[in-house]
Amino acid sequence: MNRSDTDQYQKMTSTPISRLIISLAVPTITSMLITAVYNMADTYFVSHLGKSATGAVGVVFSLMSIIQAIGFTLGMGSGSLISRLLGQQKKEEAERIAISGFTAALIFGLGITVFGLLFLDPLMALLGATDTILPYARDYASYILYGAPVMAASFVLNNLLRAEGHATLSMFGITTGGILNMILDPLFIFIFDLGIAGAAIATLLSQCISFVILLSAFLLGKSVLRLSFRNLSSQAVHYLRIIQTGLPSFCRQGLASIATAALNNAAGIYGDAAIAGMSVVGRVFMLIMSVLLGFGQGYQPVAGYNYGAGRFDRVRQAFSFTLKGGLLLMALLATSFWIAAPQVTALFGDDPDMLAIATFAMRAQCVGLLFQPLGTVANMTFQSIGQTWKATFLSACRQGIYFLPLIMILPHIWGLPGVELTQPVSDILTCITCVPFLIVFFRSLSEREAQQTDGPERNP
Repeated sequence: MNRSDTDQYQKMTSTPISRLIISLAVPTITSMLITAVYNMADTYFVSHLGKSATGAVGVVFSLMSIIQAIGFTLGMGSGSLISRLLGQQKKEEAERIAISGFTAALIFGLGITVFGLLFLDPLMALLGATDTILPYARDYASYILYGAPVMAASFVLNNLLRAEGHATLSMFGITTGGILNMILDPLFIFIFDLGIAGAAIATLLSQCISFVILLSAFLLGKSVLRLSFRNLSSQAVHYLRIIQTGLPSFCRQGLASIATAALNNAAGIYGDAAIAGMSVVGRVFMLIMSVLLGFGQGYQPVAGYNYGAGRFDRVRQAFSFTLKGGLLLMALLATSFWIAAPQVTALFGDDPDMLAIATFAMRAQCVGLLFQPLGTVANMTFQSIGQTWKATFLSACRQGIYFLPLIMILPHIWGLPGVELTQPVSDILTCITCVPFLIVFFRSLSEREAQQTDGPERNP
């Protein structure tokens, strides 16, 4: 390795855990907050066009979750492998994984564009659009689909930078695009009178700018890794490893899309106000969850690097610090948003039915927030160290194994409150499910640490 690579390795395996995670988490939280804010900005500005337009943003969010599922699967899969490979000082193999994941994202994103545009109306109906919401959803989704390859590839580039410990570079690209989106939203929607299509165009342009900035970090030599098509793998095994490692992210994001569609369909029985209200809550909690996810994603490269380097004591320390920090952050945010729920929902419209639905749902999900840190950190741990099937199962619990049956059962028992309570009940059950997996994992980690004490240190 050259000097800069050696310095990066020493940083990831020797810097005190709390300082290292915070240094990686702060830019990651910032970039995720910006992403959540400009997604919420779309909802805020579009809400001035009426509750049907607000509902359309919630419907198309399911489509964006599909694109994110592809990007996160390939990005987190590549990133997790790269963190461990760099921890094992295998830079050449890490670069092969990087360009392969990036290229796959472009190809899969293009496939989504073609399929989505060919079957736009039935796709929007499947995702929960009512007859009154469909025209708005169609206008918004068409531009989002054009940007699918760029959006998916940007998620990969973002995760590659974080995996090598350069979270600040990824933050700059995401933040610039997010700020641009918030500036362009009112300009295109109201000044140019493009309506809901203007919000989608603003999102598309901002995503393209983020992509260019993120890609330039690799092309200008600011990253540890180099992206070169000469390193593109022709072996299926490399792509299978990326997809397998990223499978938990696919389950998490893919099931989020299915769960949102199921939620929209369940809420649609109670009218556009219910879809709009749940859409508002979804966007607000995307903002709140970005703090936890950003904190956890600052932890992931630390866990991967040190697991790859055989520093199991640092993996344990990193888990403990991240879980405690996540619990503290979520407790503060849950309390704040419980108190401010009526005022927050009022920012997105004045329809009394929509506001009542959104306020109750927001307070219910504040309770669920207290149970999310354990599930999130557990899932990220298993993904970071390569225990893919455990991570995949746990990621499927929150919005799949528990959410999907509950969204069909609870509304039949409690009506609309059943729709509003589905997510927090699912969060509680997911948290409980993680406990035995973590007990077994830390017992295994203790055994490996004991083996290191008794004999020479070996990389896993």
